[in-house]
Amino acid sequence: MKAMKFFIFVVAAAFIAACATKPVAQNPDVWDRNAVLYEVNVRQYTVPGTFNAFAEHLPQLKKLGVNILWFMPINPISKKDRKGTLGSYYAVQNYTAVNPEFGTAADFKKLVTEAHQMGLKVILDWVANHTGRDNVWITEHPDWYVKDSLGRPLVPDGWTDVAKLNYNNKDLRAAMIDAMLYWVKNFDIDGFRCDVATGVPLDFWIQARTALDKVKPVFMLAEGDNPSYTVKAFNMDYNWRLLHTMNDIAQGKATTTNLDQVVQYTDSAYSPNAIKMNFITNHDENTWSGSEYKRMGDGANTFAVLTYTLPGMPLIYTGQEVGMKKSLLFFDKDTVPSWNNPAEFAFYQSLNALKHTQEALNAGPTGGKMIRYATQSSLIYSFSRVLPNDSVMVVLNLSAKPQQIHFTNQKPSGQWINWMNKQHVNASSLEGSTLAPWEYDILVSKTK
Repeated sequence: MKAMKFFIFVVAAAFIAACATKPVAQNPDVWDRNAVLYEVNVRQYTVPGTFNAFAEHLPQLKKLGVNILWFMPINPISKKDRKGTLGSYYAVQNYTAVNPEFGTAADFKKLVTEAHQMGLKVILDWVANHTGRDNVWITEHPDWYVKDSLGRPLVPDGWTDVAKLNYNNKDLRAAMIDAMLYWVKNFDIDGFRCDVATGVPLDFWIQARTALDKVKPVFMLAEGDNPSYTVKAFNMDYNWRLLHTMNDIAQGKATTTNLDQVVQYTDSAYSPNAIKMNFITNHDENTWSGSEYKRMGDGANTFAVLTYTLPGMPLIYTGQEVGMKKSLLFFDKDTVPSWNNPAEFAFYQSLNALKHTQEALNAGPTGGKMIRYATQSSLIYSFSRVLPNDSVMVVLNLSAKPQQIHFTNQKPSGQWINWMNKQHVNASSLEGSTLAPWEYDILVSKTK
């Protein structure tokens, strides 16, 4: 891959960030606004695949600069109709128990405590749409399930190892909320990532969020892409449109015009307080569609830069920070091949520092307004995030060929500072310059 360049520059801006009414779903301490989310695949993280083995990596994650640890489901996995040898995390057998393969409840509680002592937040993956097919509720409360034409628990979306829950039943709702409260009260977790969130009625999530916030303010991430879910129930949902567009651009199927459409959709459809989760990979994408390197080739890091600088919160998935090119197995034991890749680790460490120190990159209304700088090339993407005293600009070549920069309308101006070496650069030097394949410039108004 061609050498990448980090630049920082001063932008004179007269923009005042708009203040928006705080929705139910916003944390009062707004610790999520400049956060980086990290998805933990406990089973595949280490050879033992346990909480205690993972805990040894906490200092490294703290050094990496992530803020929120999202643990894929830690509940026992159903055995009936299990897929593979170990089954899917998302076929839950018991909502208030710990998967014995990972360790004990005491082990997990200790892990949460250690993470909190390092200043890290912890959220749990929560599967409310369905249960495993031998979940304790199947026999105890058969009326809590949607039934098929033969009166059996319905298999949703062809997922033969799970059964669909019926949210028309008020007792189910109460039991699900009690189970979520169990983890907040007894383990002091900080929120939930909710699987197939938009498959569950919104009014349930509002009901659950209200109950959880009475114990402590929680962070809620919805797997889905529905603006209405981020008003009163969830802080953040998935930016699937961005991921698919980046994949398409990398494969020559789309251009920056399509990227603009994604940004415009988010701006028009979502509340200013809502956060989009930006990502180049996650557990589903890695396993079923391939690693970011398979989908994006040498552009993987370039698109990672985009996930950090567009409005939203960036995600790092297990192994991403060391350039893992492997697709991890989903239903069987597998392991990240190596945790040794200093160059890639430093790349993400630098992006995390950028996210933490540049207020213009904050998610939500405290972040900088996005200004696009159009160019003649449909594969050069350039924009800034602007606050009165803090601005960031990015210019990226989203292609495997050299691209020359010619701004067609507004041009950046002023003196800038290189993020890596602190050298001053004049913005006028961008005009007419050429970016190598997948090369990018990151420019910010000041270092901190």
